Amino acid sequence: MRAQLAISRAQLAGLLWYPLSSTRSALTLKYTPRTIALLCELHHPAEKPDPRPVQEIHNATFQKGQPPWSSFAITPTGPVLSNPVTRPGANSVVRFLPDRIQFREELGVWTHETFADQVLFIAEQMHRIRGTTLFTGQQVTVRTLVNPKTFKDAREFLKAGMFQFDEQVDDFAREPQLYGLRLVFPPTPDEQQAFSLRVESYNHDTRSLFLEIQGTFGPCLPQQGLESIRDNILATYAFLVSRGLRFVSRFDVGQEA
Repeated sequence: MRAQLAISRAQLAGLLWYPLSSTRSALTLKYTPRTIALLCELHHPAEKPDPRPVQEIHNATFQKGQPPWSSFAITPTGPVLSNPVTRPGANSVVRFLPDRIQFREELGVWTHETFADQVLFIAEQMHRIRGTTLFTGQQVTVRTLVNPKTFKDAREFLKAGMFQFDEQVDDFAREPQLYGLRLVFPPTPDEQQAFSLRVESYNHDTRSLFLEIQGTFGPCLPQQGLESIRDNILATYAFLVSRGLRFVSRFDVGQEA
């Protein structure tokens, strides 16, 4: 049952394809993704938030040294684990809400593998301590930046390289300041996960191309194992850097602008 509801190890291996090579050019494009956000929500049947299991997890990690989250707090919506941040827009937090566990690592230092390990750790501890018997669904979001190789401005890359717009945008009587597209991939008989991909220019840095992948996965039964929770995060990242960047590379073949 778990193999049908979550991504299989074979599917995960099939998603891992890197570096990138354009089929339209001999040019090999090796992007360096700069991950700026790792988000995950583990949904479960609604229940009243209980701070005691979370505090027990927090105390246990402190006793072992180098806890993933240094602070524990109780809020009106539920207990929270977090790390102090100084960078504007940064977050390092886990919120234990009535119907989900919400993980946010933004503008931090964790890799996607570390993030996946910590999400799995919390899921295992909540199953062990609180007795969570079902995660009804999982949603994973990864955001990253890359620099096009043949364009200095990501807006120009999207406009001229990907969309091949010329005078069409003149109809608006002004130049767009952000270009982008969104692709939605529903489940199929062979791949029962849904993915949604955004590719946009990035207002904070005109050289950077912004990519966001969101993966949606089905239920997970802890008594059958929780490894699929980690695998789903790895699969979402793999979809982005393998399929997403391979798609981008097909248009990154023009003359340098």
